[in-house]
Amino acid sequence: MTTHSNFYDETTDVELDLVQGDDSGDSLTGHDDDTAYDSELSPELSTDGLELEERQALRRVVGMSTELTDISEVEYRKLLLERVLLVGVWTEGSAEDAENSLAELKLLAETAGSEVLDGVIQRRKKPDPATFIGSGKVADLRNLVASLGADTVIADGELAPAQLRNLEDKLKVKVVDRTALILDIFAQHAKSKEGKAQVELAQLQYMKQRLRGWGGNLSRQAGGRVGAAGGGIGGRGPGETKIETDRRRINTKISKLRRELKGMKGTRSTMRQERRRHAIPSVAIAGYTNAGKSSLLNKITGAGVLVENALFATLDPTTRRTTTSDGRVYTFTDTVGFVRHLPHDIVEAFRSTLEEVADADLLLHVVDGSHADPFAQIQAVREVLSEIGASDVPEIIVINKADLADPMALAPILHREPRAIVVSARTGEGIDKLKALVEASLPQPDVALDLLLPYERGDLVSRIHSEGSVDQLEHTADGTRVTARVHGDLAGDLTPYQVATAQ
Repeated sequence: MTTHSNFYDETTDVELDLVQGDDSGDSLTGHDDDTAYDSELSPELSTDGLELEERQALRRVVGMSTELTDISEVEYRKLLLERVLLVGVWTEGSAEDAENSLAELKLLAETAGSEVLDGVIQRRKKPDPATFIGSGKVADLRNLVASLGADTVIADGELAPAQLRNLEDKLKVKVVDRTALILDIFAQHAKSKEGKAQVELAQLQYMKQRLRGWGGNLSRQAGGRVGAAGGGIGGRGPGETKIETDRRRINTKISKLRRELKGMKGTRSTMRQERRRHAIPSVAIAGYTNAGKSSLLNKITGAGVLVENALFATLDPTTRRTTTSDGRVYTFTDTVGFVRHLPHDIVEAFRSTLEEVADADLLLHVVDGSHADPFAQIQAVREVLSEIGASDVPEIIVINKADLADPMALAPILHREPRAIVVSARTGEGIDKLKALVEASLPQPDVALDLLLPYERGDLVSRIHSEGSVDQLEHTADGTRVTARVHGDLAGDLTPYQVATAQ
């Protein structure tokens, strides 16, 4: 069976490196008025400062196809999966950065349940405001879609409503942007009531500005004789169009979801306040999706959280209690994974969940050590942390997957990040060192006490161990002599047993 990876070797009808315009007379770069001016310049550079060859070509990214060769598996997948073509615009950074971004889009598409046929990149100074890649390249992309048999095009960026409409009109297939793809993955993986409500809220906020229909469908006016002035049931009278009705219903649904999430937020806030009342330190685990956050939580606490080699496998936060080596209780909270260009609607909808990170005493920032560009992951996560007000939380960089990573590739991270540690959640390498570092970084109780507790008050000794920090403990004939540091509430209960200091 001939796979699509040989398409460019066997097909001569579609040339991606054409230097002539399409039938409409537009240049292939989408800059209609630049052709004459460019011809007067040197062959290397264009008016935008970009190499002419790069501006006039869709750069093909090798290794995008996920087509299978096993016959039974191929037939099964073709019944279920959309066949997609990826397209990106390279505006800044290196070619490797652009290809890494498209490779991540490929993983997102596969996670959503799609078969990726190919991926191309257009070099531009900025995305075209009308068609994202320029009118000339749209014609090339249309030929490529027809040749590959794709039924969906996924753009590596957030498309404006006009760009989405223009691309669908010209390509004659469904067009999806990166934001819609991530929202679809979140919708598939949300399990709890709160998670489903958060995802639905984000989807409705995204959809509200992108309502569209066939022909004049959304411009139809309500009819019927029921209701005020014949506006139909639920209508506002003659003249109200379908798009206005749909948008009003979406706004009503958004308001309902926000009320529900507000109630759920109250429950989560009560749980956090209870932990604060008992002065239980909290550690939040955050990081890029599929960096191994859930695996790390399982390794440290035995939480039993779902672990899967997929993007956004777990969305619902999980909090587990654990203890330090001297018996002090603290909590670990696993949060939703981040990704570059995480949709703003997702951040807003999951804000109540992400507040677990902002309110934490310590942040474990998990990084995939085997990733091709770990620094880009760190930057993307820190952008989201800044957006939710968690940039001031003390941070430890945890470089996971040490068993798969190249030690030479980890050296720059360790050099740049002073509080970084290398671990492997799968093999257990470095986990003990991580636990020791976490314990040393937890906030210490601020009240120092010297106590003599009767033996019948073993409950207080237990509380000191779990809620405070024991410096010295000695069993005497009169009772248990304890030197410890505790928080204010516990100090009030222990005051009657405090040893008087000699004057």
